[in-house]
Amino acid sequence: MASSSSSALFEPLEDLATEADPRGPGVRGRFLPTELARGPWDEGALHGGPVAALLAEAAEALLTGPASEGCGPKQTPTGVRPANQPVTPAVVVTRLSVELLRPVPLAPLELRARVVRPGHRVQLVDAALEVGGRPVAWGRVLGLRTRAAGEVVGQAAGQDCPDRGRGAGTTSRLPPPEAGTPRALRVADYRGFHSAGAEVRFVDGAFDEPGPATAWVRLAVPVVPDRPPSPLQRAAAAADFGNGLSAVLPFERWRFVNPDLTVVLARPPVGEWVAVEARTDLGVPGTALARSILHDEQGPFGSAAQCLVVEPR
Repeated sequence: MASSSSSALFEPLEDLATEADPRGPGVRGRFLPTELARGPWDEGALHGGPVAALLAEAAEALLTGPASEGCGPKQTPTGVRPANQPVTPAVVVTRLSVELLRPVPLAPLELRARVVRPGHRVQLVDAALEVGGRPVAWGRVLGLRTRAAGEVVGQAAGQDCPDRGRGAGTTSRLPPPEAGTPRALRVADYRGFHSAGAEVRFVDGAFDEPGPATAWVRLAVPVVPDRPPSPLQRAAAAADFGNGLSAVLPFERWRFVNPDLTVVLARPPVGEWVAVEARTDLGVPGTALARSILHDEQGPFGSAAQCLVVEPR
C-alpha cells in the first residue's frame, strides 16, 4: 500500500547500503512510493518519471567522483574533500536507459544497483527495482570521465556549440519558467506525479491541444526525503513527460504507454527547472515514438526518447 505522505515521491524503508557482491560493488535499499509517484494510466501504478529518478538514485551512489578512485560507493558528500587531496577529473552521467518491464505498483520496492563496468574513462552501473523478488524495472547508467578545463583543445569547460536555430540539437534558449502557463495535467481524478508531484508550465502548445508542445517541469517534492534531487534525477523525472505533453491522440479514448525511456546528456542540467520540448510521431499501427529536447535556463543539455504502445482504452 502506498504511503500518503507528501514529503517525497518515495519513503525509505531501508536506506541505500553497501551490498557484498562478488561480481562488483553494489548497493541495496527498500522504498515505499507515496501517492505523488502515481501515474496517469492506473491509480495503482507509478509514473515512469519517479521510477527513473529512483533508479538513478541507486546508480549514482556507485559512480565515483574522482575518476582515479575507480567505481565504488561514495564515502564523502559530493564536493567535499580533504584539503591536501588534489582536484581530479570527475565522472559524469551521459546516459540513463530505463526498461519498464511491467507496471510498477504502489507497493514496497526493493532497489539494487551494481557496477558492471568499472573503469578509468568509462563506468557502467545497472540498477533494478523488484517487488516480491519479481523485477519490475531495470536501469543502466553510463558515466564518462571528464577532463580539466583547457585539457581539450578548442573546448573550454561548458562551451556551447554555435546556434543553429530551433529544433533537434538547438542551442536557442526558451522563454523562462516564469513566462510559462502553469497547468496541472489532470488526466485522472486522483493525486499523482502528473498533477501534484511535479509543477508544469507550458511555453508552447497545450495539454489539451494535440501535437508538439514545450513545457517547463519542476519536482514539487524531492525523490526521497531530506535529500535534494540530483541533476540526473531532475532530468529523468521530467523527460518521462514527453509522450503526455505531445500527445497526438485524446487521453479519454487512447492509451500510449512507454515501456522504456532513454535520456542522453551532453552536460548535467543546472537549476530546478527542466524544459521538455516534445513531439510524438505515430508509427505502424499500435506504435509511436516520442522524442524530446531537454533544456535548462542556460539552453539545451540533452535529449530523450520513449517508444510507445498505442491502444484504445
